Amino acid sequence: MSESRYNALDSIRGLLLINMVLYHALYDVVYIKGIPLDWYTGPVGYVWQQGICWGFIFLSGFCFRFSRRPLRHGLIVLGAGMLVTAVTWIAMPEQRILYGVLYLLGVAGLIQCATWWVWRTLKLPPYPAWLGLSLFGVLFFLTRGVPYGYLGFEGLRLMELPGWLYQSQWLTPFGLPGPGFWSSDYFPLVPWLFLYLCGYFLWRLVGYKPVMEKLRPGIRPLAFLGRHSLPIYLLHQPALMLIFMIF
Repeated sequence: MSESRYNALDSIRGLLLINMVLYHALYDVVYIKGIPLDWYTGPVGYVWQQGICWGFIFLSGFCFRFSRRPLRHGLIVLGAGMLVTAVTWIAMPEQRILYGVLYLLGVAGLIQCATWWVWRTLKLPPYPAWLGLSLFGVLFFLTRGVPYGYLGFEGLRLMELPGWLYQSQWLTPFGLPGPGFWSSDYFPLVPWLFLYLCGYFLWRLVGYKPVMEKLRPGIRPLAFLGRHSLPIYLLHQPALMLIFMIF
């Protein structure tokens, strides 16, 4: 493994990737093959799915500054998200993906690039990392329910939002889905950008050399998967469908 990489982070990404593939395999079993699994469609499956998503998004924000070409990386990930949308819309319209997790990660990376460029160009003072982590953590908590019509977190409804906010399809990417919108994988900027930024500010908080050097070691097979997470993400669902077709 390359000594220039933080292999522990790659290993965590690889572990998340394995869980994602397993989760999607069971998704195909339940929703495409029609085989019921009560635990999967209940709270246990939901917590599992959310843990995978939270992990990927938070880790992506934490690793933003590790990319040598963050703008190029953001465009590639966004392009991959658009490819997923096109393929699912044509091949599996009943399971189409609009504004999925790759869309989110690509756009979040581009927003970070733009913000970073403006900050450096204007020579603004550094934003305190602890304040950024606290602020965006609170925003994520408050806006977790925005795509479902309320302010609050995981069913804790602090305030209902007015219905007129959800009347335009143009606001769907921002967490305000319009009438009739649906997607089998929906990750709008609100609230998920805030979780991404929590990861970034945690890196700002702990990203000095003595701490980061502890992340050099990793688990070789998991780190390998983590370093190739994008192509595996793009290929795993067609591979799963092929396996189901064969058996």
